[in-house]
Amino acid sequence: MSNEVKRLIQLFEENRNEENAGPMKKYMKDHFPFLGIKSPLRKELEKQFFKETGILKKEFNKEFVEGLWEKDEREYQYTAITYMGKFSKKFPKDVIQFLERLLTTKSWWDSVDSITPLVGDMARNYPELIDETINHWSVDDNFWLRRSAILFQLKYKQQTNEELLYDYIVKNADSKEFFIQKAIGWALREYSKTNPVSVKEFIEGNKLAPLSVREGSKYLS
Repeated sequence: MSNEVKRLIQLFEENRNEENAGPMKKYMKDHFPFLGIKSPLRKELEKQFFKETGILKKEFNKEFVEGLWEKDEREYQYTAITYMGKFSKKFPKDVIQFLERLLTTKSWWDSVDSITPLVGDMARNYPELIDETINHWSVDDNFWLRRSAILFQLKYKQQTNEELLYDYIVKNADSKEFFIQKAIGWALREYSKTNPVSVKEFIEGNKLAPLSVREGSKYLS
């Protein structure tokens, strides 16, 4: 275990709050235990940790992320994602495989939806990753990878590849999985802020789950 991981454990353990931990675990459907460190305090502790260790001034460290991913309590994964976010715009191309591993390990909406914008950053830097990797995710057996494929362009606005977005949605339109139906709705709702006419036509012209239609139509008149 690296010194950085040890230091973060020490910092987090000093701020453990059992009173918060129960409700936080319950909110995540009991999938993960929590230390009970709420987001504002965790962000303060992360700042302190980054400053103290100088880890952000060093090369991106996969082992540090892996060390945090192995920890049971969910706050460690959140900090791993915060850390990765500081590097995502300059990740080397092969980090996409690492992100895929994280998307499919200890998966739940909180981690997947926080890693997906990093995938979005990488796809901007290396557009070939769409053909090489993300296309495969869009039809993968693992629905979290499919969710990530549908959502990776969420912040792209005018840069959204509309054809690609709609292709991924159509491929997943008959999914009974709640998190896929919800992702489709979310992606359409977000893109409707940029191109409402197109989204309206797409929703009217395709058979989508009622949840996806409801979510996707929220900003459409």
